[in-house]
Amino acid sequence: MHWTRTIQTVDVHCAGEIGRVITGGVLNVPGATMAEKLDHLNKVDDSLRRFLCSEPRSGPAGSFCLLVPACDPVADIGLIILQPDQAHAMSGSNAMCAVTAILETGMKPMAEPETVVVLDTAAGLVRAVAACENGKVTSVALDMPASFVARKDAEIKTDQWGTVRYDLCFGGVFYALVDVDQIGLTISPENARELATSGVALRNLIADVEMAPHPTTPALNGLAYVMFRSNEPDGAIRTCTTLRPGRADRSPCGTGSNANMAVRHAEGRAKPGDVLVSRSIIGGEFRTEFLEEAEVGSYRATKNRVSGQCWIYAITQIGLDPSDPFPTGFTLSDTWGG
Repeated sequence: MHWTRTIQTVDVHCAGEIGRVITGGVLNVPGATMAEKLDHLNKVDDSLRRFLCSEPRSGPAGSFCLLVPACDPVADIGLIILQPDQAHAMSGSNAMCAVTAILETGMKPMAEPETVVVLDTAAGLVRAVAACENGKVTSVALDMPASFVARKDAEIKTDQWGTVRYDLCFGGVFYALVDVDQIGLTISPENARELATSGVALRNLIADVEMAPHPTTPALNGLAYVMFRSNEPDGAIRTCTTLRPGRADRSPCGTGSNANMAVRHAEGRAKPGDVLVSRSIIGGEFRTEFLEEAEVGSYRATKNRVSGQCWIYAITQIGLDPSDPFPTGFTLSDTWGG
């Protein structure tokens, strides 16, 4: 065996959504801040992302959690999310996966009943409180970046669905939140393929006309995802975030849950202390607690805590043979959907 690159991952899932945490083989990424590191990965050198996130070394399901030295001395470690479309500033499910891997593999000593891990992200510091018992992380609660509504009840005209209304929100990345009944579907496992392709198509249409500028951090500009939503009889919200090139998030989506609370607040339906349960396409749940009101630039914002649980299922080594004809990988629409 002859490898010119070796990367180790701790493979974790959060309510079914895969987050492969890179624990070896990457020393750092250029940049004095996490936003600069994110920009480097997206605009200067995305070879690591393509190497890891594409076939034959990966598949459409899941993400890679890149751990780098923190830029802010308050934080324990820096976090960037690598996905098939690009590197992203923040992800709730992936942050939970990262914290679980950090503690359960001893990268930071675990203390019971709670251990605090502070993550440095391009969207800001994320304080994670892990509930720990008998060496196991039983839940992770994330104090998320402030979320806000940039545009309420915006509209996009489509050939397939007519006029579709959406809320443009920031929850760590930008979302277009769309009531799923507008596209004639329900959020259920048998509709995952159609939800995924519809959501990506909608995202691309909206992104063509919606610049989604962040008021303080240009590296956060741009629409990341469409999240479909519907109300459950018990007061929970059913969610399905759709990710390029064409798949459905298996988890309830942490940054999307963060954004949904901002919408509730903007509509006058949420106040500090309120809790909203997000339920995924396969029934997993996150709990979002509205902590306090805030401001981001000129926007009214919410500070929220999102919590869920993760499970480690593998430890993997990924290598590159110098004769491999696919050093940066490939994707095909039969599997990837777009």
